Amino acid sequence: MDTPPSLPPPVPLAHAHSTRRTFLHSSAMLAGALALSRSASAQEAVSGGPRSASAPTPTAARLLQIGALIYPRMDQIDFTGPFEVLSQLPNSSFHIAWKEKAPIRDYHNLLLTPDMTLDEMPALDLFIVPGGPGQEDLMEDPAVLDFIRKQAAGAQCVFSVCTGALICGAAGLLQGKRATTHWSAFNLLKYFGATPVNERVVVDGKLITAAGVTAGIDGALAVAARLRGDQVAQEIQLGIEYAPQPPFASGTPDRAPQAVLKTVQDRIASLSARRLATAQRLAKNFGG
Repeated sequence: MDTPPSLPPPVPLAHAHSTRRTFLHSSAMLAGALALSRSASAQEAVSGGPRSASAPTPTAARLLQIGALIYPRMDQIDFTGPFEVLSQLPNSSFHIAWKEKAPIRDYHNLLLTPDMTLDEMPALDLFIVPGGPGQEDLMEDPAVLDFIRKQAAGAQCVFSVCTGALICGAAGLLQGKRATTHWSAFNLLKYFGATPVNERVVVDGKLITAAGVTAGIDGALAVAARLRGDQVAQEIQLGIEYAPQPPFASGTPDRAPQAVLKTVQDRIASLSARRLATAQRLAKNFGG
């Protein structure tokens, strides 16, 4: 008959607890290592490959400080369209500022509330300047223009939407740059030292300008790709189901019926005249 194998001596209770603690600690260390490995792999998938010092690529490794200027009688979609996209960037913080923290109303009377004053805004990586009729009130506002210059100096990207480009122009940010804006103000870019480019989104260095109103969503997706990679931008685009198919081909002056174009031009004629007068008055600051 076979002799049964001998059993090891019982493990003392204290030693068993110590062994269990060691095992749990080792398991936790292993889990952490695996998590870091998965995180690095995910970042490589977003950025298109491993990072290197010689060829940096967009990753979510560093917190992005994103901020937007809002103001009375702006056009809310110049802000809320990009906000829908850019507030979803991984590892980012979004700030909204005006002179006071009191709510403001856009030119269609929508209530918007800043969460800080201009002085409280941290140094930004991405600075957003929306447009709208209220833009005219900021063109010679020293506090606002100084704020824009200060934020733009240290930002990775300055992103204007619609006639927000004119405010950037008044602050001196368009000199020598290619830029776009709303079609009704496109002819004014030259007064600020810019080269007008008739495109929906124009990129020139760290300056990104979007044409009128809804073009802010296109521009925001371009900014998202620049800061966090193409895959992240495409995931956001899919999530918001941004695949516009308008029922009419009237979205630009060259495609709209003449009757439609004339009606809209007449409607904004007074504002356009004020913008032209302001641009001509400020042109002397930019060699015009």
